[in-house]
Amino acid sequence: MTQKDPSTGLRVLIADDHEMILEMFEMYLSGAAGMDVTTATDLDQADALIVEHGPFDVVLLDLNMPGMNGVAGLRRAIRHNQGKPVAIITGNPTPRMQEEILQAGASGIVLKTTAARSLANAIRFMDAGEFYLPMELMRQTQSTTRDARHGKLSEKEMAVLQYLAEGKQNKEIANELTLAEPTVKMHVTAICRKLGAQNRTQTVIIARDLGIA
Repeated sequence: MTQKDPSTGLRVLIADDHEMILEMFEMYLSGAAGMDVTTATDLDQADALIVEHGPFDVVLLDLNMPGMNGVAGLRRAIRHNQGKPVAIITGNPTPRMQEEILQAGASGIVLKTTAARSLANAIRFMDAGEFYLPMELMRQTQSTTRDARHGKLSEKEMAVLQYLAEGKQNKEIANELTLAEPTVKMHVTAICRKLGAQNRTQTVIIARDLGIA
């Protein structure tokens, strides 16, 4: 295993297919934060760098870049980085996606809106063996649970949600509730938004996790 060179600071690998994000993070971390930063634009390139240069102190992977295939790419990088921290960079993950990332063994989740200085602190935190989750995500998860359980979903939305959980389609739900099909579609969209879900299936999973379906 490659030893850390104290003269160069932490060895960090950041992989993201958005060059602007890469450049911004690399500029700050290698300058003001004094880290030794390597970058990649997809998972295959990141893997090749890990194999070539040995495990990095911290690896950050964009969840949606080419080659990731969801958390499968995360698991692959974790294996190659030989036990050192591997974290995910993403936009606004749903509670369900957060759970999948954590269960896959990530050392943290970093939002793309994170300030560069906060990113440096997060990297040091993970290098110290701690798990990093930004306060924004913790509050969001707590808020989603609280809102769903305390009636932020309307009575009609709760009714639609129960039929969604039974696997019924919009037309069937419309017939059951005596509503127009476009109205049901509107309710489904609102439910997805309020629960932080991207589709019907994810909505049902989150609702079950929250104990409301």
